[in-house]
Amino acid sequence: MKFNQHTLVAIALIVALPVVAADWPQWGGRPVRNMYSPERGLPGKMPEVQFKDGGNDIDSAAMKNLKWVAKLGSQSYGNVTVSGGKVFLGTNNEPGRDSRHEGDRSILLCFEEKTGKFLWQLVVPKLASGKVNDWECLGLLSSPTVEGDRVYIVTSRCEIMCLDVNGMGNGNDGPFKDEAKYVVKDLPGASPIEPGAQDADIIWVYDMMDELGVFPHNASNCSVLLVGDIVYACTSNGQDWTHSNIPAPNAPSFIAVDKHTGKFLAEDDAKIGPNILHGQWGSPTLAEVNGKKLVVFGGGDGICYAFDAQPVNPGDEGILKTVWKFDCNPPDFKKDKEGNPIKYPAAEGVSEINATPVFYKNRIYVAVGQDPEHGEGIGILTCIDATKTGDVTQTAKLWEYRGIHRSISTVSIDPETGLLFVGDFSGFLHCLDAETGKVYWTHDMKAHMWGSTFVADGKVYAGDEDGDLIVLAAAKDKQIISETNMGAPVYGTPVVANGVLYLQSNTHLFAFHDAARIKGDQPPKVEIKLEK
Repeated sequence: MKFNQHTLVAIALIVALPVVAADWPQWGGRPVRNMYSPERGLPGKMPEVQFKDGGNDIDSAAMKNLKWVAKLGSQSYGNVTVSGGKVFLGTNNEPGRDSRHEGDRSILLCFEEKTGKFLWQLVVPKLASGKVNDWECLGLLSSPTVEGDRVYIVTSRCEIMCLDVNGMGNGNDGPFKDEAKYVVKDLPGASPIEPGAQDADIIWVYDMMDELGVFPHNASNCSVLLVGDIVYACTSNGQDWTHSNIPAPNAPSFIAVDKHTGKFLAEDDAKIGPNILHGQWGSPTLAEVNGKKLVVFGGGDGICYAFDAQPVNPGDEGILKTVWKFDCNPPDFKKDKEGNPIKYPAAEGVSEINATPVFYKNRIYVAVGQDPEHGEGIGILTCIDATKTGDVTQTAKLWEYRGIHRSISTVSIDPETGLLFVGDFSGFLHCLDAETGKVYWTHDMKAHMWGSTFVADGKVYAGDEDGDLIVLAAAKDKQIISETNMGAPVYGTPVVANGVLYLQSNTHLFAFHDAARIKGDQPPKVEIKLEK
């Protein structure tokens, strides 16, 4: 094999890079939300999933490179986070782990990172209003954000919640003492259920429906962003069951609360409410531009917003001021060739932003998409200059890619190669140059894709609705390394923490590592800060 000068330099850089290990404490690992890890020595081929006696239990002894596996519910959309020796993941209550909590509930599970041992769970009762606000059996959709001894999530009840990472195992901490009543809220005739050592310890709750009057459409699932002492979250405000009326058009779409108390600090000034296309399920991103911190949010109106991270007049009248906004739907998505409006949710028309914007080298990368129930349709991935101000729709577009279909997936960018990887709901994976938007290859997964791509160790990992996990080379030439079926749909995104690859199917959480490389010793942990 012949190597040119650039290849040899690249190999030298890769060899010179130290082996590092790090937690994955939030959606995207870090506030910039790039689905990338610099960790190395990760498995490129997963073992075939073996079930015991044709049942639902995994035969872990027959699966090479499997560190441990844990049972989940029947639907698992909340993505994995790993911090402080613990693994967190959202799922539903089918089947339940605790006979005291029967029926449809949303669940946050906490496992021991080293062994997969179950530690504790948060049980969230469903809203009495039903599927219009809290769709049955979906479970907890938020990817937890962990900082120190606190876990921050958005529940299926449209609450921002702060939890103790240790659960009730170290006592009932914080001002909230009504866990026994909370777990039976809106359950007619149910008596309080006193928590035990394997139950969650709630520190505080901010109820966005009660406090703000918002109307979540079908689900609430924001993965919150922490910046200093502030928690930023999408309110999930949206349409009602008619799909034509917005019950709370004047309610905020994006807010900030105090991370210590849950006290309200500010709401957005963008007035998104009247223009919501369907619902709002986005998660915010931190962008530091010219020394200024911006919080970037994809709105339910299809517009990407950057807000000043510092609230103006924090408190009941606090405001998050818009620094810039970019309409991600081009004019031809809004009107046909004859000039007639294209009615939402038509396949050839506009979409909202469900993917999380990614910040990389003073740019924002984000795709548009719709509720998966609306099916497939046209999409667009846009690279936005994050340094401008005002309405930057006409001035900040660095490039666009129209080869993508509707997408709810967040991009992954490999800083070692400058390659960007993204999936779309139609099941296509796309590899582009992050700088120019040049397309290198696409790959048809042949099944819908709900999660995002993840790039690490020269590999791209992605799962699909058929339960297939594919591993490709993170390179300009398409190279399939392996394909494995996980035995159930894969709606989540693979992530890496401390030398272990975590992959969730609907029913199980798998922790894979390279068993030949790791024999009890872990590389030193470091705090990874790559993108600026």
